[in-house]
Amino acid sequence: MALIVQKYGGTSVGTTARIKRVAKRIVETRKKGNEVVVVVSAMGKTTDKLIELAKKITPNPKGRELDMLMATGEQASSALLAMAIHDLGEEAISLTGPQVGILTDSAHTKAKILKVNTKRIWEELRKGNIVIVAGFQGADYQNNITTLGRGGSDTTAVALAAALKADICEIYTDVEGVYTADPRIVPEARKIDVITYEEMLELAGAGAKVLQSRAVEFASKYNVKIHVKSSFSKKEGTVVMKEVKSMEDVLVRGVALSKNQAKISIDGVPDVPGTAAKIFTALAKENINIDLIVQGAPDAEGKSEITFTVSRDEADKAVEIIEKVREELGAKRVTCDKEVAKVSIVGVGMRTHPGVAARMFSALAKENINIELISTSEILISCLVREKEGEKAVKILHKEFELEKE
Repeated sequence: MALIVQKYGGTSVGTTARIKRVAKRIVETRKKGNEVVVVVSAMGKTTDKLIELAKKITPNPKGRELDMLMATGEQASSALLAMAIHDLGEEAISLTGPQVGILTDSAHTKAKILKVNTKRIWEELRKGNIVIVAGFQGADYQNNITTLGRGGSDTTAVALAAALKADICEIYTDVEGVYTADPRIVPEARKIDVITYEEMLELAGAGAKVLQSRAVEFASKYNVKIHVKSSFSKKEGTVVMKEVKSMEDVLVRGVALSKNQAKISIDGVPDVPGTAAKIFTALAKENINIDLIVQGAPDAEGKSEITFTVSRDEADKAVEIIEKVREELGAKRVTCDKEVAKVSIVGVGMRTHPGVAARMFSALAKENINIELISTSEILISCLVREKEGEKAVKILHKEFELEKE
């Protein structure tokens, strides 16, 4: 008997008909002799609709109340799924994140899981129940409802799989696995059979939307094998696992595009120790994540420019914070550009194959695509380009590295 954690995304449970189809799949898994824990997202665009509802009440809803509202979406789909399973003659119970013991910090709308108490889940499994858990949510030490940010149900599933020491964590979505690029941009993109945690983490951080990056971090830390599948077919998907030697033979695994980018520049910053610390500490205190960073050389007056990127939906808040820091530093001005996109290539093979960056930059230069910022790691190279050229850049790089070939 295996212990399997399955997660179904919003599209997979978007209608009552789809919920019934998912219920049949879960029951099939149970009848094969497996213990099953299921994590579900809210139905379809429910979360977006709830946020729109909140914004009609107030343009700036408090994080605590927004979490209380958003958490109801997953609770509804988990209860409906349990009902569908009951109708098929199997025992199931729906539980909220707090009920299954998911403890988080108090960063409302983007909380992090601190601990998972699996006692309740084991009790229900021993009773013969299929356990249905509302994803995307938990509770802090004050017992306030919290949510885990976009894609947080992935994190719920992987965290439960790690805590329960499950045999595998199956993530069901509306695509058949992880592709070399977004098939909507590159029709010839190819499904990847096996990918490393590191590569998947970099692709997720670079804009690939198949898995949430924090879920991949969890999986890597606790060695949880993830199988990404489509809930609409029986085809094999993509396995995400720890690296093996043969994986280094692939130079570039995939290309990703993120349009959720904003570039912020602070001009006339004093080029003295501690300046950057003041800027980025102020942003960190407000839980704003920074991506690419570049600092220019100082001019004759000892002033320089610091440029960095944040997610577009946090840009206005970041500018507001940086304006206060600018006054303290005596810097000239703060500017924000939201018409940018980040294109990235990822592959563990980059560690042992020189010249990848040169090929990437040359391919973009041939098509007159200007690079505004660059960031690299051992297995990732990211470039900031104009948003209108983002999809073109993805197509160019996919072709340059021949990712359509096996």
